[in-house]
Amino acid sequence: MARARRAAPAAAAPAGDDRTVELTRRLATLLGELGLSEVEVQSAEVRVRVQRASAPVLAPPPAPVPAIAPDDRPIVADVTSPALVTVEAPMVGTFYRASSPTADPYVHEGDVVKEGQVLCIIEAMKLMNEIESKVGGRIARILIENGQAVEYGQPLFLVDPQA
Repeated sequence: MARARRAAPAAAAPAGDDRTVELTRRLATLLGELGLSEVEVQSAEVRVRVQRASAPVLAPPPAPVPAIAPDDRPIVADVTSPALVTVEAPMVGTFYRASSPTADPYVHEGDVVKEGQVLCIIEAMKLMNEIESKVGGRIARILIENGQAVEYGQPLFLVDPQA
C-alpha cells in the first residue's frame, strides 16, 4: 500500500488539487514499474518528489513468514511549494547550527530572518564559515542535522520569503 507524507502544512499542495494527487499516484506507479528508488518532477506551480521508504527492521517471527518483495515497500511523497527559497551549502564541510556546542542555535524552524543574517556555520579545513540567508523571510524547514557532513550545493534550509 502506498503512503504519502507532506513536507510541512505550509508547503503542502492546496486541498482539492486533483492534478497534484494524480501526478503523485502516477509517479508512485512509475517508481514500481521501473524499479526506481526515487523520482522528482518540478513545474511552475509545484514540485513533487516520490521515493521508496526503507523497509522496517522487524524481529524474526516464531513461524516462517514470506519475505516482503521490494516493490511492496511504502512510498513517501514530498510536496514542496516553489515559493520557498532553498539555502544551499556553498562548500563541502561539517554543518553546525550554533557557534559552539553550548551556544544556542542561530535559527530555529519558524524564526523570521533578514537577508544576510547568519543561519549556520560550515567547518571546512578547520575554518568556520558563516552561512548567511540570501533572502528575508521565515525558516520553513531545517534540512540538515547538527554535526552532519554536507556536500557542495546540498540544501540546508527552506525559507518562505512571503512570511
